[in-house]
Amino acid sequence: MRREASVEIAATPEVVYDLVSDVTRMGQWSPETIAAEWIPPADGPAVGARFRGRNKRFGFVTWSTKPTVVAADRGVEFAFDTGATVWRYTFAPIEGGTRVTESFETHGDGARIDWLYRALRRDRNLVAGMTTTLARLKDAAERDAGSG
Repeated sequence: MRREASVEIAATPEVVYDLVSDVTRMGQWSPETIAAEWIPPADGPAVGARFRGRNKRFGFVTWSTKPTVVAADRGVEFAFDTGATVWRYTFAPIEGGTRVTESFETHGDGARIDWLYRALRRDRNLVAGMTTTLARLKDAAERDAGSG
């Protein structure tokens, strides 16, 4: 299963990439992420780097993941694999800024639970979450770009 959401942001692809790839800030954008931190020796975005993410749903169900960065091309793409899902952000320059697309694609064990995602409307919930994440990211990026 693959789903995506996009937004246009009045900031350069590099500015937006720097915000997204700083996983320690993901809790500011995502309605599901509580916090994230790099797992040493990683201290920033690079292919192979790992981080720990803590998430919540319904305000009380919590879990953690240890994704691996699979793409870290500044201003172009940032992606990480949780083991069952690849989350990807792509940054395309447009007139006046950047078109950011956030997507997820299940694979391996994740592909076997696609039917459950659909039955529980989890895929719709994740798209709504991506839309919220991108709106918050847009606000922060445009605020940062305006002050720079």
